[in-house]
Amino acid sequence: MKHQKMYEADDKMISLIKDDYSLLQSLGSFGINLGFGDKTVRETCEDNNVDTHTFLAVVNFTINGYTVFEDDDELSVPTLLHYLRASHEYYLDFQLPFIRRELQESIDDTDSLGILIMKFYDEYAQEIRRHMKYEEKTLFPYVEALLDGQAQGDYNIETFSKHHGQTDKKLRELKLMIIKYLPADSHRNNKLTATLYDIYNNEEWLRQHALVEDKIFVPAIRRLERVQKQSDVTKNISTMVFKNGSDSSEMLSDRERDVIISVVQGMSNKEIADHLCISINTVITHRRNIARKLQIHSPAGLTIYAIVNGLVDISAVKL
Repeated sequence: MKHQKMYEADDKMISLIKDDYSLLQSLGSFGINLGFGDKTVRETCEDNNVDTHTFLAVVNFTINGYTVFEDDDELSVPTLLHYLRASHEYYLDFQLPFIRRELQESIDDTDSLGILIMKFYDEYAQEIRRHMKYEEKTLFPYVEALLDGQAQGDYNIETFSKHHGQTDKKLRELKLMIIKYLPADSHRNNKLTATLYDIYNNEEWLRQHALVEDKIFVPAIRRLERVQKQSDVTKNISTMVFKNGSDSSEMLSDRERDVIISVVQGMSNKEIADHLCISINTVITHRRNIARKLQIHSPAGLTIYAIVNGLVDISAVKL
């Protein structure tokens, strides 16, 4: 059941759990322990070093279906990484073994059908483990490199997104096989019913986990990739300007530097000629040589060149 309320930082954390107890599983993945009393969401998150905005984005999406927009630059990628890693740990180290034990206790694993059911479950568990380990070995290190500004190679979030399908098909098949074909006496039937209930909850947990990755994590990484790409472009331009400036400034004559400074100060060719006591034709010749040497043809380009190479101070430039 979806709740229409959009939860906010000043709401009591206990109120969120009262509205939807499934949030209890998410708390552990965020690193939030029980025992928070009547504290607000903000207070609880701050006590546990969790980004409040990111916590609420996940909660409002999973509980109420509120969509996170791709340009949400307040999302904390480190918080999302921690959440996903802890979710994997919870599922692989606790949930999968727990359901297996339940299943084993509720069926006759000496019966041929019981043996097949357990084999089917183990195959499902292996598939889930392989999927999550791939993310931990490939996707998460890539995101950490992005955060450090060191991501390289052809891998990107779209590569992950294209191959990120649902991994719970086997779980649905297992559930149907148990319901349709597995006989049980009254004692085992109670255990089997309880196990099926956990499998249903498990199926919903997997669905929500995949949606958080697709609808929150992937868009956040796309934005991070755009930021790094823009940063890389800026670095390349800066490097190119400094390199060109360093090499070409040595080729300029003192008079050509004077002409550049005059251009940056907004003087016309006639004003430059009067200022430097040379003819207009000489000014034009200097400007032509400057453009040829620097491959810069506009006053704006010369302004950048002059600032980068220390010919003028940026405070003296009219922007």
